[in-house]
Amino acid sequence: MNALTILLALASGIGISMFVPDAGAPAVLLCAALASLAGILVYRVGEDSKKFLLQIFILGLLVRVLIGAATFASNLQNFFSPDAFFFDEGGYTLLLIWQGELHRTAINELMAHASSYWGMLYMVAAIYAVVGRNVLAVQFVSAIAGAATAPAIFLCARHIFQNVKVARLSAYFVAFFPSLVLWSSQALKDGMIVFCLAVSMLATLKLGEKWSIKYFVVLLCALLGVFGLRFYIFYMVVAAIGGTFTIGMRAVTSQSLLRQFIIVVGLGLAMTFLGVLRTASTQLEAYGNLEAVQRNRSYIATSGRAGFNADADVSTTTGAISAIPVGLLHLLLAPFPWQLTNLRQSISLPEMLIWWSLFPLLVLGLWFTIKHRLRQALPILIFTAMLTLAYSIYQGNIGTAYRQRAQLLVFYFIFVAVGFVLLKERAENSKAQAANVKSPPAGRAALPWGASHKTRNV
Repeated sequence: MNALTILLALASGIGISMFVPDAGAPAVLLCAALASLAGILVYRVGEDSKKFLLQIFILGLLVRVLIGAATFASNLQNFFSPDAFFFDEGGYTLLLIWQGELHRTAINELMAHASSYWGMLYMVAAIYAVVGRNVLAVQFVSAIAGAATAPAIFLCARHIFQNVKVARLSAYFVAFFPSLVLWSSQALKDGMIVFCLAVSMLATLKLGEKWSIKYFVVLLCALLGVFGLRFYIFYMVVAAIGGTFTIGMRAVTSQSLLRQFIIVVGLGLAMTFLGVLRTASTQLEAYGNLEAVQRNRSYIATSGRAGFNADADVSTTTGAISAIPVGLLHLLLAPFPWQLTNLRQSISLPEMLIWWSLFPLLVLGLWFTIKHRLRQALPILIFTAMLTLAYSIYQGNIGTAYRQRAQLLVFYFIFVAVGFVLLKERAENSKAQAANVKSPPAGRAALPWGASHKTRNV
């Protein structure tokens, strides 16, 4: 399998370099360099699952690279990712400013239009500084982030549930679920956002167990990434982390209280030093009210034929609460068959059928987690609950809700995996009882849910 994976990677790189003129070779070389670095990091943090995590990272990356190259070569960016043109133009403009070809004052005008996603423009400009103006290279960097999200989710799931089967299934979903693959194979910020969210949750889980300078720095970098890519999610992540460390993920001791206090204060000081809190206060004044939410929601609900509940008024607390049920239904389950009015929406139907079939497992997994792993899963539960409710209020467009659901799916899939393994465990127990077969020894339980059981090596 390792040899086959390497051969596929080499064949894909050679094929893209040959059949995508001009852009292919530089993009492949940049992807190979960055993917090698990412692969080393994945292997180092993989502990006893190194080979599995490295394989799923490479396979997930190959799928994304091939889809990204196909959409680029077929000029389908406008069909799948029209926002990519804004990032391309903005990133190239920023590069020209860096090179002195445009006056430095142009950056003020540029950032005025890109205040909510300036981090993406900096990333695009940095890529163009290395390989020239090359949208395919941006797609491949996004693909690396998307593929690296699967190992991060594996580590999150295993940390919470101490179960390799749950962790593996979560990683498979994240690596190969169609919409997650599609959005992270385009020159969009979605892949980077999801990766930063997964890494921030992993670092929070690790810091909740013990203090680590390494994971503190990782958490800080991930939060800065979220802040530069989608600032309003940053506040939810910080709130989830702050709430988690206030409540605690383990039994409360004087040592754990001191550790949690140091982490919260350290994050606050770091954010202040980096100017994040100053910028955040400005953004909150401009966007942190229901009137601003209503203006944005009304625009996206009426600017296309995919809008829903356009008459909703979320400018008041009562209106926002009343919009949640319809918004939640569309966020979690749309598009519905009767809403498929064009080809772009229709191609999502097979995935939606799969997702609807998995939804009962999500509910079962959430129930089990809240009942048995509440404190351990606290950061993910708080964050997903906050973002789910926020998007339920804000979203008024089916396409936008479908796309932004990816930011939640990576965490939902952890609970889907829990639900699946629970049902499988019950079926195996019932079969064993029917056959009057003795249970395996306690130290070799097939599904070690208990905190006292150790996860088997992969």
